[in-house]
Amino acid sequence: MHRHRHGHHHGSAWDTIKTVFYALLIAGAIRTVVFEPFNIPSASMVPTLLIGDYLFVSKYAYGYSRYSLPWGIGPSSVGRLFERVPQRGDVVVFKKPPENDIDYIKRLIGLPGDRIQVSEGRLYINGQMMERREVNNVVERDREDNIVRAPQYIETLPDGREHRIAESMGDIGPADNTPVYLVPPGHYFMMGDNRDNSQDSRFLSEVGYVPAENLVGRAEITFFSVDTSIAQWWQVWKWPMAIRFGRIMKRIE
Repeated sequence: MHRHRHGHHHGSAWDTIKTVFYALLIAGAIRTVVFEPFNIPSASMVPTLLIGDYLFVSKYAYGYSRYSLPWGIGPSSVGRLFERVPQRGDVVVFKKPPENDIDYIKRLIGLPGDRIQVSEGRLYINGQMMERREVNNVVERDREDNIVRAPQYIETLPDGREHRIAESMGDIGPADNTPVYLVPPGHYFMMGDNRDNSQDSRFLSEVGYVPAENLVGRAEITFFSVDTSIAQWWQVWKWPMAIRFGRIMKRIE
């Protein structure tokens, strides 16, 4: 009887180990193939995304490349499997060139063959100035707990998609007057919605044109958000004051 109970306990422990292993395997597969969580550490996508937002990115949206796998361990010769063409206006997570090992999130503004320019703060796509209309100022706290106010606009892209942008320095920011960028084949042009506080494709030596292979996925929904000037995600006792309840399960547009 003693040996029987010992074998039973041994079997239960092994079953538990197998269950945990399979659960981790399934979670890893979901993270690799379906959805991956990301958090927002910077203000480059204000007002669309705020510091302290946690979001899900669909890995299947554009197909799969080596960067769909953890640490980019896939073979470089694969290109993209089940490739789908991203749409202008998508909010995209990608590996920042040229290092290709840092996750960035920006809005896709330029498709292959497009001519992109910013002149006096206004966005031009293929020679056409994008319409924008002013709305209430963005009011947010930065990492130093300072109140930040910036003019906010709703910008309309050529296909009619709209999104909000912030212009903290008005139309005289460091990248508010640029040359014309011709997006190469197989590449995309990315810009942050916080136009005066974003390192993006306008800075060719820092980011530049993003290869299709570098796309990780499309940002879909904010599943959690915490005001990091009040509490970090692990400071549960401060959550009642810090959680941005209005941003939970909010679709990213």
